[in-house]
Amino acid sequence: MSSSAASTARLEGCGIRVLDLNDVDTIAVYVDGADEVDPGRALTKGGGGALTREKIVASAAARFLCIVDDTKMVDVLGTFPLPVEVIPMARRVVERTLTRLGGQPRHRSGFVTDNGNDIVDVHGLAIPDPSRLEAEINAIPGVVENGLFARETRPEAVLVGTPNGVELRE
Repeated sequence: MSSSAASTARLEGCGIRVLDLNDVDTIAVYVDGADEVDPGRALTKGGGGALTREKIVASAAARFLCIVDDTKMVDVLGTFPLPVEVIPMARRVVERTLTRLGGQPRHRSGFVTDNGNDIVDVHGLAIPDPSRLEAEINAIPGVVENGLFARETRPEAVLVGTPNGVELRE
């Protein structure tokens, strides 16, 4: 199972067979990284643009584990711009709404998701309540998904690589 066309191509290039999510009944464990992690294990993901597919796979897995290095750990999410996948015809409408929420949206020009949509990166947000903001952004007409993994897709555990070894955050 892979969450992006690029990852699928790399895996298949190494001779690894990639299954389609529709062809499996269960996924025991999904392991992925993150762009930011807060103390409660809420994540910002989607810097590579595969946030919707990553969230789908995470939601289908029995366990979701995140692996990051200590530079990804933050007190409050928002240092990394929040990616939002948007249906192309709605981009400007969504950007206006994201501005009203206090962000500075920027279209990721020249990038199209594997789903054929645009990405708007929202800069300048402090995100003290990621679960609330995740729901609020997903309620905007034209938004496919956003890069907050805080509600149903918060990881069960985060493994953090540090200069002194690995820390487990549960």
